[in-house]
Amino acid sequence: MLRRLATQRLVQIRHAFNPTSQTSRSFSTALNYHIDTPDNNTELPWEFNPKNQEKVKEILSHYPSNYKQSAVIPLLDLAQQQHGGWLPVSAMNAVAKVIEVAPIRVYEVATFYSMFNRAKVGKYHLLVCGTTPCMIRGSRDIESALLKHLGVKRNEVTKDGLFSVGEMECMGSCVNAPMITVADYSNGSEGYTYDYYEDLTPERVVEIVEAFRRGEKPPRGTQNNKRINSGPEGGNTSLLGEPKPPPCRDLDAC
Repeated sequence: MLRRLATQRLVQIRHAFNPTSQTSRSFSTALNYHIDTPDNNTELPWEFNPKNQEKVKEILSHYPSNYKQSAVIPLLDLAQQQHGGWLPVSAMNAVAKVIEVAPIRVYEVATFYSMFNRAKVGKYHLLVCGTTPCMIRGSRDIESALLKHLGVKRNEVTKDGLFSVGEMECMGSCVNAPMITVADYSNGSEGYTYDYYEDLTPERVVEIVEAFRRGEKPPRGTQNNKRINSGPEGGNTSLLGEPKPPPCRDLDAC
């Protein structure tokens, strides 16, 4: 059984690295293999800009010198910010050089985590939460409103390069479902932000998009003006005063 599975996996990998193979297309999403394109190939030079080189030094200072590879995720994140929201293979190679590992070790990380984009995204990358609480609260309607308003399919970029729409799993703000996050790459790594927009309606999410289009920064967090942060509508109904402290620290001695 194990031998058969290993053989099947080897066949998949061989097809994945053969772009002319018809079968390779069926495995393209699962394996995330790389095919050279004019704007994404190893011949294109890439390096951190001067400001980010200082950030690289600061990031590396958090790790022992013999564990530079532990900095791979923050360095990939910085490279992605600098490159407008996505990671070409030459940027990943630059990270591999900084942390002194084989490039494949960086590719493994970049293709595993959904936070890293292997294809171009918009300057404002809109990620809709698709996990159960948000789905129950209407996340599919939020996504449909975005795609219809922008005239794109999921993971496509608008013709003006401003917007793209993707899906992300749980963002940990279920009480404020449905929600999206907006990764703002419009000003590179210097102005990069990653903000949550919660308690959305289809109408409100379109208003948020248009605010970004005008160069504005919509208020992040809950979009429900009847609640504060994650509190209930109308204010708290319990814990309205200061909690009563214990009579003494050592309860056994009271």
